[in-house]
Amino acid sequence: MINFKLIYKVIGALLFQEAFMMCLCMAMALGYKEEDALPFMGSIVVTTFFGFMFKYFGRKADNRLSRRDSYLLVTLIWVVFSLFGTLPFMLGGYINNFTDAYFESMSGFTTTGATIIDDVESLPHAILFWRSLTQWVGGLGIVFTTIALIPSIARGSGSTRVFAAEATGPLKSKLHPRLSTNVRWIWLVYLTITLACMGSYMIFGMNWFEAINYSMSTTATGGFGITNNSTEYFKSPALEYVTVFFCFISGVNFTLMYSSVVKGKIKIMLKDSEFRFYCIIVGIATLFIMFELLLRNHYDLEHAFRSAIFQVVSFITTTGLFNDDAGLWPHVTWVVLALCMFIGACSGSTSGGIKCVRGVMLFKTLINELTQRLHPNAVLPLRVSGVNVPDRQRVSLLAFITAYFLLIFIMSFVLIAAGIDNTNSITICLSSLGNVGPTLGLEIGPTMSWSSLPAFVKWLCSLMMLIGRLEIFSVIIVLTPSFWTKN
Repeated sequence: MINFKLIYKVIGALLFQEAFMMCLCMAMALGYKEEDALPFMGSIVVTTFFGFMFKYFGRKADNRLSRRDSYLLVTLIWVVFSLFGTLPFMLGGYINNFTDAYFESMSGFTTTGATIIDDVESLPHAILFWRSLTQWVGGLGIVFTTIALIPSIARGSGSTRVFAAEATGPLKSKLHPRLSTNVRWIWLVYLTITLACMGSYMIFGMNWFEAINYSMSTTATGGFGITNNSTEYFKSPALEYVTVFFCFISGVNFTLMYSSVVKGKIKIMLKDSEFRFYCIIVGIATLFIMFELLLRNHYDLEHAFRSAIFQVVSFITTTGLFNDDAGLWPHVTWVVLALCMFIGACSGSTSGGIKCVRGVMLFKTLINELTQRLHPNAVLPLRVSGVNVPDRQRVSLLAFITAYFLLIFIMSFVLIAAGIDNTNSITICLSSLGNVGPTLGLEIGPTMSWSSLPAFVKWLCSLMMLIGRLEIFSVIIVLTPSFWTKN
């Protein structure tokens, strides 16, 4: 049986964290003396009330959390957090219908960065800060961030299962045997990158409010901006290069980054198969798009390189910030950017997509298969960064890729049937499932909002964002009939 009492107890504790996030935004509203202080106050009251209600229903709960409980708990945490995340938008009147508010909230927490708000510059400071904060908390994961801040949440036999249900990538690595200690070190790396990014933005021309919002958007690889034209608004090549750098390192496995940079063992990173694959994809895609912009759009060399590397890094890390309108580029560049959306950056980072480590595994599986054809009796292990990948994870890899393609095919079919053009339908699905944000097409281009989509399509996109952020199986398994059977 599902341990609902424990699920209620944990969700209640997490709602207090969300209420605290709203308190920070209310302080921002009071500091700027803007009218959104009352909506945040109302949101805090409602969220705190339901936090106490969940805690009450979860009283006397034991700490035994089964694998089934962990999948349901993680899925519900993201659904409930996004639900209460709609309150500041709705109570303040900034978004007038629940569908759009939930889409915006889910897009923030899953770090997708797709928005239905056409004019973000008209929003007050606190609501802009709320949008940035949701994606920053969702960057490493709601459960992950909570364990870092409140280690007592990690106690109990099922904490590792909950963490595994939310973590990204097929291969998990550890810095420390204790989960809470491991999480705190990674969260410290995340915080350090955010602060370094914020400081760099301020050095190159942003004010403190712009810097803190764009640093959270960059390191979370979220994409929500506080200006309608994203980083293009600042018209600063230096800022664009800074954004590229911090987006790129935010797409690196944080555990690998800690082991190599903090401990001074850079060779570990350079020898890592996934990191090298990540660098190769970024390099090849950047060079190809740069030459296309030079030949067909007649950009000068520096502008072509800057636009190409910015968009490639933004798409592969699933950040979604932009410094140029890729919708006006040659269509062949769309194919390259769509491939970047599909692959994503490294596992254990804040990015989406299938992750580079799965790309490495697929290539090595292909090479092994070709070798096996020539040498049928050969024993060919599959190694990633010197670690042998067991057969069970190879099967899981093929299952994941199959499920990913099936979801894109089915959802694209539904969107095309709804009257959305083919290019937009496919890239909307890639963007939602990969938590990317921008799309490629004419109806909803990479610099446009998603407000024109039909309501039911927005709900489908919200579902795909959640499925993609929790790496498909954590959500899909909850939707299967066998999950709810007694045994």
